[in-house]
Amino acid sequence: MTLTETGTHAQTGAAVDGACCGEPELAIRLAPSAAGMLVIMDRGFPGVALWRAYTGAGAHLLIRARSCVAARPIEYLPDGTYLARMNLAGQKRAAPGHVVLRVIEYQVDGGEVIRLLTDLLDHEAYPAAELAALYRERWEAESSYRQVKTFQRGSQLVLRSASPELACQEAWAHLVVHHCLIRIIMELAAGARTDPDRISFLKVLKHVRRSVIARTVTTAAKMTDFMDTLASKVGHKPGSGPRRPRVADRLLKRQNSKYSYRGKGQLLRPTRSAPARTITLHPALLQLLKQRHWAMARSCQA
Repeated sequence: MTLTETGTHAQTGAAVDGACCGEPELAIRLAPSAAGMLVIMDRGFPGVALWRAYTGAGAHLLIRARSCVAARPIEYLPDGTYLARMNLAGQKRAAPGHVVLRVIEYQVDGGEVIRLLTDLLDHEAYPAAELAALYRERWEAESSYRQVKTFQRGSQLVLRSASPELACQEAWAHLVVHHCLIRIIMELAAGARTDPDRISFLKVLKHVRRSVIARTVTTAAKMTDFMDTLASKVGHKPGSGPRRPRVADRLLKRQNSKYSYRGKGQLLRPTRSAPARTITLHPALLQLLKQRHWAMARSCQA
């Protein structure tokens, strides 16, 4: 489990354990490293213990949740979101120990309803539309994992180590090397005044690997020469603006296989340009809010 920056793909924290330890438990260990951050998580993580760990450490949360989590509104906000309670597992609704949070429901291009939980309760300071648009940045962590497992590690299916202790040590080594490579990318991006996403990780990896084999950098002058040479060779991707939206076919994998599963006659198309997604708040909440305001207005007139 890693704590990954969505803007740079740098992994600022990590927790490694055996298969007997679940992801939520590992995520709780990373709470002290998340102070001052807005942490985005998928829907397998909501829980009172995790919520208290991160908010107690000074971090903010934006987590996707299933429809059964914090499902009972206790107060509707003017922007269509609402406040709800998240209880401990197996706890009754009126029992103590719950946490109060804000629920944001929205749809992307008219698809399924997505529910987000956040501790940012102020609807004016933290608009629901901005938080909904920000949640998709969570998938930048998958690009970071791809950099480690596909490009940096190579074509091996598993780690080379044959014991749990050595496998853990090898995993930490991969994370440290990746962090150093991202640090180089950030320096190159700062020098070129461009986004770190516009620097090719694969090019940086290849040139750094060649330089390590060719020589050992031991002085500040050699490091400066190395960075200048790397900047001239790597460059940045065409265009200085943000990356264009891309889409790729989503296919399942066979179990214990690294190759994508394709149906009979089904072709795997390369990534291609995609139109911008349209995010709309869930209309049912807005309609309920309007009816509530109408009822209040009628009672005042009466």
